[in-house]
Amino acid sequence: MTTTLNEQFTRVGDIELCYETFGEPGDPAVLLIMGLGTQMLAWHADFCRALAARGFFVIRYDNRDVGRSTRFDHVPPPTARQILTRRPRHVPYTLVDMADDVAGLLDNLGIDAAHIVGASMGGMIAQVFAARHPQRTLSLASIMSTTGSRWKGQPALRVYPFFVAKPPRTKEQYVESLVKLFRVVGSPGFERDDDELREMAALSWDRGPSPAGLGRQLAAIISAGDRTLDVGRITAPTVVIHGRRDRLVRKSGGKATARAIPGAKLVLIKGMGHDLPRGAWPQIIDAITRNAADAKRPAAASAAA
Repeated sequence: MTTTLNEQFTRVGDIELCYETFGEPGDPAVLLIMGLGTQMLAWHADFCRALAARGFFVIRYDNRDVGRSTRFDHVPPPTARQILTRRPRHVPYTLVDMADDVAGLLDNLGIDAAHIVGASMGGMIAQVFAARHPQRTLSLASIMSTTGSRWKGQPALRVYPFFVAKPPRTKEQYVESLVKLFRVVGSPGFERDDDELREMAALSWDRGPSPAGLGRQLAAIISAGDRTLDVGRITAPTVVIHGRRDRLVRKSGGKATARAIPGAKLVLIKGMGHDLPRGAWPQIIDAITRNAADAKRPAAASAAA
């Protein structure tokens, strides 16, 4: 992984978002939305370049409250008890707010419609965006995500301690905590490069870790509840991609998402867990590209161009 980033910043209301682009601005845009407490770096630069090589203008960015985007440190994160009882006391923003960040980012880049791709919590944000902004969604790829149903996509019991663990105090502790996490939730069917993971974790620490931001993002997820009815309003061509060995968001979450969205295609990847292993990139990128090829530009968006 290269540690040289072409970071750019843009303001969306009171929020500043950090983003990076790959490919030619004249190509159809693909916006990548990352998951809970995770910086845009988790969309590996090589993955972004491979997607750009398929003829897309690729955008990755830090969600609010993570990386180098605006933090909400004036608001306390939920306690472990509030997380486990699903009753956060403070919810400074919602998934709708985070989806509206996407709209603002596209506005500032002069993009009226894009292919929207989200992973984990990013998949939830992508779903909300696609439901709220159908004319701006050329296609949707929801990866290792779910609808918010209490009965679908729930984590394995061995994952819960990671939600309530004390945050690491040093860079070394932070790096090793991520390596330990992905040994549990990562992809058992694909080779994992722990050195590459450590490099990404170290760069994330240098850009600014945000364990409190993770908690506040989790509060946004919890407060959203079951979004199945809203997800059912999505009209964009949709592919739902999920790992068969996902312990963090069980594959029932992906299946529920595919059932909820009219006409959605479900792609289950053997051996994939809750990460984006390099060995699965060809399947993931092929699925995104095929789905994008099926999409037609919404008439209203074309008229506005």
